[in-house]
Amino acid sequence: MNKINLAGLPPEIIAYITKLESQVQEQSTKIENQKVRIDNLMTMLANFQKTLYGQSSEKSRYVLGTDSNQLALFNEAEVEANRNALEPQKVTVSGHTRKAKRTKEELAAELPVVEILCELNEEEQICEECGGKLRKLGREIVREELEIIPAQVRVLRYIRQNYVCEDCEKDTGFATIVKAPTPKPVIKRSLASASTVAHVIYQKYVNGMPLNRQEKDWACQGVTLSRATLANWVIRAATDWLRPLWETMKAYLLKQAVISADETVIQVLKEEGKSPTSESRMWVYCSGNTGNPPVVLYEYQPTRSGEHARRFLEGFRGMLQTDGYAGYNKVAYVTRCGCWAHLRRKYEEAMPKKGAIEGSAAAIGFQYCNRLFDIEAELENLTADERKKQRQEQSRPVLEAYWAWVETVKPLGGSKLGEAITYSINQKEALCEFLNDGRIEISNNRAEQKIKPFVTGRKAWLFADTKKGAQSSAIAYSIVESAKANKINPYMYLVHIFQTMPGLDFKNDSTVLERLMPWSPELPDYCRL
Repeated sequence: MNKINLAGLPPEIIAYITKLESQVQEQSTKIENQKVRIDNLMTMLANFQKTLYGQSSEKSRYVLGTDSNQLALFNEAEVEANRNALEPQKVTVSGHTRKAKRTKEELAAELPVVEILCELNEEEQICEECGGKLRKLGREIVREELEIIPAQVRVLRYIRQNYVCEDCEKDTGFATIVKAPTPKPVIKRSLASASTVAHVIYQKYVNGMPLNRQEKDWACQGVTLSRATLANWVIRAATDWLRPLWETMKAYLLKQAVISADETVIQVLKEEGKSPTSESRMWVYCSGNTGNPPVVLYEYQPTRSGEHARRFLEGFRGMLQTDGYAGYNKVAYVTRCGCWAHLRRKYEEAMPKKGAIEGSAAAIGFQYCNRLFDIEAELENLTADERKKQRQEQSRPVLEAYWAWVETVKPLGGSKLGEAITYSINQKEALCEFLNDGRIEISNNRAEQKIKPFVTGRKAWLFADTKKGAQSSAIAYSIVESAKANKINPYMYLVHIFQTMPGLDFKNDSTVLERLMPWSPELPDYCRL
C-alpha cells in the first residue's frame, strides 16, 4: 500500500487518514488470516475425502500425479492399465524376486489326501455292445479339490482310574489306594478346555470376531454360551496364564537395543472417574530390527500421558523410535529417534489444492523424504555396520541439502506447510539420529504396523466394557502378535500354553516360562507355521 503525503494537511484530516490506514491494515491482516484458515479447512476436507475414497499408499506416484499437476487419487487404473502388457511369470522388485503364484499341486503338497474312487455298480459292469463282463483296466486322476471340515464340538470327560494293593489289604486289613493323575484344568470348575479358550481368544484377537458374534456361532453348533461366560474365559486365561508370559516378554524387550512405540485410542465404558464416551489409550512397544527374535507388547492406560511410557520403559537404556509426540520426552536415559514417514505425511497434507503441485515447497520437502526412503530401500539387506557407512556416504548429503533448504522456506503462520517446517525444526536431532547407528530405522512404521491389528479389531468390537477387559485385551494381543512375528501359529500356540502352564510351578521357578516364549526352540513343531 502506497504511503500518502500528509504534509500541509490539517491535523484533523491527518488523523482521519491515519485512522483509515490503520483500519485497512487490520482488514488486510484479517483477510490474510482468513485465507490461511480457509486453506487449512480445504486441506482437512481434501484429506477426509482421500481417507474415504482415495489411495491409501504413501508411494509418491499416488501423491504427485505423473501426467498432471493434480493429486493422483482416483486414476490409478487408467494410468497403470496397458491392454497389450504380457502376464509376467516372475515379478522383479527392488532387492528380491517374487515368485509366480503357487500351483494347485504346491498348495496341496503338505495336506493329507483322501482318495475318492468312482466305480460302476456291479450291475453296471456289463458291456453295452456285446453284453460281456467288464474288467478293471486302470485308474486316472480327474481333479483335486480342497475340502474344509468345520469345527466340531464335543465333551471331554476325564475319568480317573483308581488302583488298590491286594497284598496290603491281605497283610494289614487296610487297602492302599492309588489314583491316576489327571491334567489340571485351564479354568477351574468350568467347561472350558485349552482348545475352547484358545479358540475364543483366537477368534476375537486374530480374526476380529466380537464375543456377541461368537455367542451366536456357538449357538449354531448347538452350544449355549453367553458372551459373559466367554468374557470370563478371556479375562481368567489372560490373568492366570498369559500375564506371566507377558511379564517375561517385557523383561526381554527392555534388554533390546531398539524399541519402537506408538499409541491409539480405545473406549472403555465402565471406568472409575471417567465418562463412557471418554478416550483411553492402547500403547504398543515392539523390538527393532536388530537380528534378535521380535516381540510385540501392548499395554492399556487410561490416558496418553508420557508418564505411562516412562514407567513401562523404566530400565531401558537403548534407542527409542517414536513419532513427534512430546510425551515420550519423559522417558529418561534413552536416545530419541524420529520418524521421517510422519514428516513426509505432513508435506503430503501441505500439497497445494489449487495450481501446480510440482515445484511447490511442499512437493520439494516431500521429494527430499522420498530420496531418503529410496536410499533405505537399497540398504535393506546390509548389516548394521554396512548400513551406517552407506548412510554417511549417501543419506548425509541429502540431509544437509534438506536442512539448508528448510532455512529458506518462509511459510504462512498456521498453514500446513508451516506445520511441516516446524515439525522438521523441532525434531531435527531425532530425525538425524539414524545416521549414527545402522540398527535404527528412518521411520516408526514398525510400531504403526503392529498397532494396526488392534485398530482393525476395534472396528468390530468397538469398545471394552471394563478396565479389566481392556487390560486382558492388551495381554492377548501381545501374545498373538508376538507369535505371528516369530512365525508361530497363534491358535496352536495358545492351545500349547493352556495345556502346559497349569502343570508348571512358574510362580516359584519363572525360568520355566522361557521354554514357552514364541521364539523358544523347545516349542513343539505343531506350533510352527
